[in-house]
Amino acid sequence: MFDGPVGQVQIEGVKTSYVKLSGGSPGVLYEPLNPGPKAAIALFVMHASGDYLTFSACGELSKRGYRVLCANNSSSKSGTFDDGIMDRVLLEMKAGVGFLKSYPGVSKVVLFGHSGGATLMTAYQMIAEGGVTACQGGQMIHKCPSTLAGLPKADGVVLADANWGQAEMTLLSVDPAVVSDDDGMKLNPALDMYNPANGYDPKGSHYSEAFRRKFLAAEGARNNALIDRAQARLALIEAGKGHYTDDEPFIVAGASFIGNRLFSEDNALLARSRKAWPLVHADGAITTEIIHSERVPEGRGDPTRTMGMGALKTTVRNFLSSYAVRAGQDFDYDASGIRGVEWRSTYASPPGNVEGISVPLLALGMTGHWEGLAAETIYEHAASKDKAIAFIEGATHVYTPCDKCIKPAGAYGDTVKLTYDYVDNWISKAGRFANTN
Repeated sequence: MFDGPVGQVQIEGVKTSYVKLSGGSPGVLYEPLNPGPKAAIALFVMHASGDYLTFSACGELSKRGYRVLCANNSSSKSGTFDDGIMDRVLLEMKAGVGFLKSYPGVSKVVLFGHSGGATLMTAYQMIAEGGVTACQGGQMIHKCPSTLAGLPKADGVVLADANWGQAEMTLLSVDPAVVSDDDGMKLNPALDMYNPANGYDPKGSHYSEAFRRKFLAAEGARNNALIDRAQARLALIEAGKGHYTDDEPFIVAGASFIGNRLFSEDNALLARSRKAWPLVHADGAITTEIIHSERVPEGRGDPTRTMGMGALKTTVRNFLSSYAVRAGQDFDYDASGIRGVEWRSTYASPPGNVEGISVPLLALGMTGHWEGLAAETIYEHAASKDKAIAFIEGATHVYTPCDKCIKPAGAYGDTVKLTYDYVDNWISKAGRFANTN
């Protein structure tokens, strides 16, 4: 560890120190200058690919008395996934969790996953609890390496506006209008969600049930065909008949995370929860009710025709380990949820992973963004006996008040404070994380 103030990170009452994890991944440790009882609980924060050294959880939770280690991983250097990134980053997480477990004054470690970070946090804890056999079963598209054996277990998991996972986000983003996987220009107009004839309107789209079903059936079929294609290429690589000895580029037109999701353009889709859950309001009051999305249509436009924005650019091995989940024959989504996904076919899947996690788990969703409803899916799959769910009204994906939602941003209050107050109250609940080894 390298002590000293960290660049622009200056938080009153908090000390920041550089931490260099094994493998060279950088981290910043946030500690209260005057540690109290909460400082015995340390949170580990990391995203799948983004720079999270100064993510809001780092400062907000350390101000509330916790130690927080915010770390980048090897993928954040380029901002893209490459060969073996999922497995390599899990080993980098091992170094971070191990660092906190051996840090003086720390007795409990809680994993904090935001967005795609939830894929890492849930995969890590599932493997730490169940061993590598948990990610080497016959149902797995990609079987994890034995190098992941012996991951030190964390004591809890917080997922704050997680999505459904890196793999599921790929499935949801595959453009079924693409005629050839290597050509973003040739599209089937009958399956083009950006075709006004199919219901697209940048100010707010309205897709018919018939088009939705046709679109999603074709999306699931193309997704599964991509998995079959990648597995066939991997078999050739391993037989010495591939284009390279170790791996191959895998570039897929219209399969990036940028677009091709009906629900991001049509607010009638993924519009509400299936059940009533706690909803945190601007004044801090909490009601239990059906959760309604506050978002407005993105009106992004078609990214498929561009390689930079629209194409998934990865490798055969990494596609199978990080981006592949199988769609069932009944793959579909409507106003209140997603169904027909084989969640346990990959460990890049929070809903599948939490089925193998027993430690306390909190799932928070933000109603100002479409990813918020993933909290319900994750919560309902979670095996933890001590689990909780709540939603922050009008918060965006990064927890700030939504300025493009149904109500004016000021009506939602200080959603960042509301989010971290809720996390703080959940973690600090008497008996949940006793400060003993």
